[in-house]
Amino acid sequence: MPGALLASGATAAFLASSLFTHAAPAAPAHIVAPPDKIVIEVATVNGSGCPIGTAAIAVSPDNTAFTVTYSQYLAQVGVGAKATDFRKNCQLNLIVHVPSGFTYAVASADYRGYAHLEGGATATQKASYYFQGSPDTASRSHPFNGPLDNDWQATDSTDWGQLVWAPCGVQRNFNINTELRVNAGTSDPTKTNSFIAMDSTDGDIKTIYHLAWKECPTPRR
Repeated sequence: MPGALLASGATAAFLASSLFTHAAPAAPAHIVAPPDKIVIEVATVNGSGCPIGTAAIAVSPDNTAFTVTYSQYLAQVGVGAKATDFRKNCQLNLIVHVPSGFTYAVASADYRGYAHLEGGATATQKASYYFQGSPDTASRSHPFNGPLDNDWQATDSTDWGQLVWAPCGVQRNFNINTELRVNAGTSDPTKTNSFIAMDSTDGDIKTIYHLAWKECPTPRR
């Protein structure tokens, strides 16, 4: 990708949950993260926005969030862009090892990035997720309209009662699919370039998943 396209950057973050609201999540005050660390492994990474070797995961010290970092993720149309560059996506399949007696849900996240859209051009950032074996897939889209040449940010959160929890005592892989898309619209792609990026100043993008925790019920004997 042209270096000029990444001259300005920002951190990107994502929320996956069954129902989205713009209110802060309401959580019981006594709920805390488990004392043991969670371990997250990447089972598979597929997509034009995250070629092999360009995605990594780190868990926060307090176990309340984990970060997926990408080294390239940009969709563009116009001068310098290939025909397939208008859409980029990344599908992550994660194995989450949760400490015994706890389960988790994704509570909130902030999306940040940088976009340059010519007048008449549009862009969309979309994210969705599902647990392995679940028929439900949640998604949220954020549209952007040109002219735009600036950082962008969007915040999603989920009420406590609407969180979808990983099943207790069952190993279910967590699937995350994100997408960036640009449409030239009424702009002239033969003379201009429009793009949307989830990017930071060091060339990486970081998707931060904020976790909520609760204790699993004790099995009856």
